[in-house]
Amino acid sequence: MGSSDLSMILPRVLIVSRRTVRKNKFVDFVGEYHLDLIVSYGAVPVIVPRVTGVHMLLESFEPIHGVLLCEGEDIDPSLYDAELSGFAPEELEEIRALHASDTAIDKEKDTIELRLAKLCLERNIPYLGICRGSQVLNVACGGTLYQDIEKEMSKNCSLGQRVVHMNYENYDGHRHLVKVVEDTPLHQWFRDSLEGNKMEIMVNSYHHQGVKKLAQRFVPMAFASDGLIEGFYDPDAYNPQEGKFIMGLQFHPERMRNQDSDNFDYPGCKSAYQEFVKAVIAYEKKLSCSASIPKSVKLDQEIEKKRKVIVRSFSIARNMYSSGGGKVSGQESELQVGAEFLEANTALSLQQENRLKQMGATVRNASTYIERLKMNEERERVARNIIGKMSVGQLSDLISFYHMMGQICSEALEKKLHDLVLHAKMHFAATA
Repeated sequence: MGSSDLSMILPRVLIVSRRTVRKNKFVDFVGEYHLDLIVSYGAVPVIVPRVTGVHMLLESFEPIHGVLLCEGEDIDPSLYDAELSGFAPEELEEIRALHASDTAIDKEKDTIELRLAKLCLERNIPYLGICRGSQVLNVACGGTLYQDIEKEMSKNCSLGQRVVHMNYENYDGHRHLVKVVEDTPLHQWFRDSLEGNKMEIMVNSYHHQGVKKLAQRFVPMAFASDGLIEGFYDPDAYNPQEGKFIMGLQFHPERMRNQDSDNFDYPGCKSAYQEFVKAVIAYEKKLSCSASIPKSVKLDQEIEKKRKVIVRSFSIARNMYSSGGGKVSGQESELQVGAEFLEANTALSLQQENRLKQMGATVRNASTYIERLKMNEERERVARNIIGKMSVGQLSDLISFYHMMGQICSEALEKKLHDLVLHAKMHFAATA
């Protein structure tokens, strides 16, 4: 098997690049430690360039089996803190001067990474956030950040609690203490390196910002001495063997290495990447096993136009039922398109046809019956069930879309008819 064939079958991990200036030109880059670890554990890193417009092209990077977000500039504070922490202009200038390489906001990178993070949360795609990547994950879920730890947090700590989170004079060699939370993945990875009951390890630190309010879905895994959260995860979305992994680490385990060698400070440093890739591989296998949907077919303009009209009809119906309101004036004709689609493409068994006829409806002229169903509370429940089973991928594939809708509508109609017939029998029995 050639190398090109091998790359096609390995799971794909998306990593967004960071921009810098080299020889008066912008250059995109990703730290090689990340790439090396992803490859060594059996996945293929796919670099997403942070160039203008890429946030609109993320579907072109499918299939996505995992996302690793790491290092970069400060996240635009307007995305999580409308009041901008109340800094005076001179304080902001002081922060920008001290952390010049990090305070230049990169809105394009923000947009790309936040969209990828939300995509992972929607689809349960494995996600590992390192440093800035952990902050992106927290913001994507509604959390907030300290815009500057020293000015917002450290000033309220005693001298014994204060932590240096950024040391430019000893950039790679600087370490500070963190306390690991028991019974978390981090505890499991570093268990053999913990001395007695101290639950402490020394980590590197390259940041002047950090998690302020942790999003509700997450659980902390480690704290610095000043109380800053140094790691967190979603316990409901963590099971690498089953393809589940949503986690953020403020420190850089891939860079926690001896300065005179390439050996890690602790054996557990590489575990984050190892378990992340394990989840990526499991997620890819799950997708492969459930991939009964054929590859997308190219649709001509007329068919594509019809597909979009049908999708809009179902979208209106979904919004109507979700809000609990009635039909909106001017949308009756758009809703009728969806009703006609269901009528024309629902496969009925002979038994179902007979039952419809018994109720005074004809199979291919059931507009009155459909209208009655729309006004019925039971129809609302069935519609919610139908819409809940539809995904973006299924809607994009016309063949799969027809097959799926026909099957679901047939099952729903069978149950509805069964309930109606049963109700009728009970009524006749009561009046006999």
